[in-house]
Amino acid sequence: MALLEGSYCEKTLVLRTSRDTRTAPQHDHCFTICYLPKRKKYYELRADSEETCDDWVAAIRCARYCSVIESRQELKENQAYLLQILETERKAKLQYLQQTDELEAEIKKLKNELNAIAPVKPSRDIPTEESEQLRKIKKVQSFLRGWLCRRRWKHIVEEYLLSPHAESMRKRNSIVFKLFEGEEEYVQQLITLVTCFLRPFRMAASSKKPIITHEDVNSIYLNV
Repeated sequence: MALLEGSYCEKTLVLRTSRDTRTAPQHDHCFTICYLPKRKKYYELRADSEETCDDWVAAIRCARYCSVIESRQELKENQAYLLQILETERKAKLQYLQQTDELEAEIKKLKNELNAIAPVKPSRDIPTEESEQLRKIKKVQSFLRGWLCRRRWKHIVEEYLLSPHAESMRKRNSIVFKLFEGEEEYVQQLITLVTCFLRPFRMAASSKKPIITHEDVNSIYLNV
């Protein structure tokens, strides 16, 4: 098995002349894994088809542990940005709670003033016609209050959707979704790394004729 960390994988080019159109089958669909310096040490492998060869080359180029480290660093930066957004939202929440308490105190004050200046309740001797008229007036007032409340609520919602806080929330949700997707991809890459490389290397190191030692395996996959 070849060590992929720090390697370069390329397809093997087969030169054909116009006179000699047939080449040996063992030279088709081949790719090479080589190492620095000067690429003296290399391994030449062969696939069953051209598509399989391309898949192997792409997979080996993406299997380097340094790319996993870069993805992890990017996830850490996104996490720090999310923590900053959460702190900003916490401060905004405290401000909203303070404003709500002030508004509740103002409402209580207005209710007390309204009760102080409210007219005396009418006696029970009010004619039926006047009671019917009052019910109609109350019905109209209730309708107007409901319409005004809905209109005011719609205006508040539109203002909030255009506010910087709403834009920040949308960005936060987008980053959270990307963070979840990145974490899932990161875990999948770690599983692939352990399953396809770390375990086979350890099995190879434990064989009767080991091609690699346990010290080499531990030095390569120290952070796994």
